[in-house]
Amino acid sequence: MGGWQPLPDELPAEVRHFVEQLRLLKDRTGLSLVALGARTAYSKSSWHRYLNATQPPPRQAVLALCRVAGADPERIGVRWELAVQAWPRQMPVPERADSGGEYRDDPTLPWWDTPPGEPERGPGPEPGGRLLRYTLVLLLLLLLTAVVGVVVLVSMY
Repeated sequence: MGGWQPLPDELPAEVRHFVEQLRLLKDRTGLSLVALGARTAYSKSSWHRYLNATQPPPRQAVLALCRVAGADPERIGVRWELAVQAWPRQMPVPERADSGGEYRDDPTLPWWDTPPGEPERGPGPEPGGRLLRYTLVLLLLLLLTAVVGVVVLVSMY
């Protein structure tokens, strides 16, 4: 793989193999990181982090790359699952080029994929907790509305 910076030696084999496969897919597209970002809705800097193993890519980013590269998403999806499970929890935080500060918040990382130990950015204390509660409340309201509707209809006749 010419042109790629070497992956860290301490990467688990599953992560190394997965990132190498991502790099091959990216090379197959013939696109620059900027063009890949435009075609997948993931920024150039996000792809840089994913392809250099500093951050695991979200599943949707991998599927978008497969679509652009014309690759089988099932095969790479299995590799993604293995890699994410083996991904080191403490990866070095890359510096932002614009401010020299730390870049911790990735707008492409969904709140349910927030690594352990980092504060949740999403809707509840546990991933999906508040969403589940809202869903249950809405279902109960729908059921109550249906019961009231039936009672009104029966009382009319």
